[in-house]
Amino acid sequence: MEIVVLLKQVPATESLVQIADDNVSIKKEDVKFVINPYDEFAVEEAIQIKEKHGGTVTILSVGADKTVEAIRTALAMGADKGILVNDAAAQDLDGLGIAKVLAAALKAMPYDVIVAGMRAVDDDNYQVGTAVAEILGIPSISMVIAEEINDGKITCHKAIEGGNVVLEATLPALFTAQRGLNEPRYASLPGIMKAKKKPLDVKTLADIGFDPATEITATTKIITMQYPPERTGGKMIAGDTAQEKASELVKLLREEAKVI
Repeated sequence: MEIVVLLKQVPATESLVQIADDNVSIKKEDVKFVINPYDEFAVEEAIQIKEKHGGTVTILSVGADKTVEAIRTALAMGADKGILVNDAAAQDLDGLGIAKVLAAALKAMPYDVIVAGMRAVDDDNYQVGTAVAEILGIPSISMVIAEEINDGKITCHKAIEGGNVVLEATLPALFTAQRGLNEPRYASLPGIMKAKKKPLDVKTLADIGFDPATEITATTKIITMQYPPERTGGKMIAGDTAQEKASELVKLLREEAKVI
């Protein structure tokens, strides 16, 4: 079985992210970059599918030179090979543009199952995985918390408000991973050593037959970034007893905050 994972490298959630001088990008010099957390679930699930059904796990990503680190981490977890589309013309694409590039690369690859994270924690678009499936003309199931493959079909449990729904699709198909699907494994030292020797191909847009001059690659653009408003300091409630403090709190909520 051929399994492909769509992977994105993002700033680590504990990193201090600052706006660059152009006000439309972030300062990357001191930021730690990691595999998108939801893509870690995708990598783990792909490896589990391979362990159960056999086959090959390929990591596919669009990014810059640094993205090689994230792909190598996925290879150390147990994936078999990686493909990075690294092209200057692809660096500022929006979610739909990235989906078109990924789909172009996939058209030249064998795949039975494509797995992606349900969202990336930087842009938060919830768009790429589903858009890739639409471009390829294959079924997609989003926010999956359990899956099973039998007889050329995949059955997925999807979280919805107030419960779960069970969906079935014929392979090839794409599904996006939600928290709770699995617990991603850590890369072992032997896995890290093996990952250094696993194949990782770097391709340009021309290599995958994608011409940004003729393709509509971006339908949105970042106009400006700004920090959220700074929080004001808290206010200490005075009073000798709990009852006095509660009365003063209610008064402030009514007269100053005007929330009651």
